Amino acid sequence: MTNLRVGHGYDVHRLTEGRKLILGGVRIPWEKGLLGHSDADVLTHAVMDALAGAARLGDIGKLFPDTDPAYKGASSLKLLEEVGCLLGEKGFSVVNMDATLLAQAPKIAPYKTQMEENIAAALGIETERVNVKATTEEGLGFTGDGSGMAAHAVALVEKS
Repeated sequence: MTNLRVGHGYDVHRLTEGRKLILGGVRIPWEKGLLGHSDADVLTHAVMDALAGAARLGDIGKLFPDTDPAYKGASSLKLLEEVGCLLGEKGFSVVNMDATLLAQAPKIAPYKTQMEENIAAALGIETERVNVKATTEEGLGFTGDGSGMAAHAVALVEKS
């Protein structure tokens, strides 16, 4: 039996006016932001779900319910730190993390390195263990028409 575990995370949020756009903990100048109870950082939410899944902790809805006022406007990077602590308490360490943002716009290339650094720092791991990328959906669906954004993440963790 191996001590390696894989988890997959997926999250989606609607774009709306009057909100800041935060992805991977980076404030990106854009005319719309993501709607949610916390800062609605769809990329970091997918990362948290992948890690929680790999360690059999449930999901972010269980860990940080949107019915709890304590998480209203919360920084998703701070919540990711909490997930990292829970992993440690259960004897898990992060081997690597790969995440993909699905959005027609804006382009994230100028922010990708900072996103990777933010996620790695929140988890207390080396940046080279984190990969962030993005894709458009060729104008198709809610991500393609600019109604929202989605993200997928895959995590590999090891139990000591």
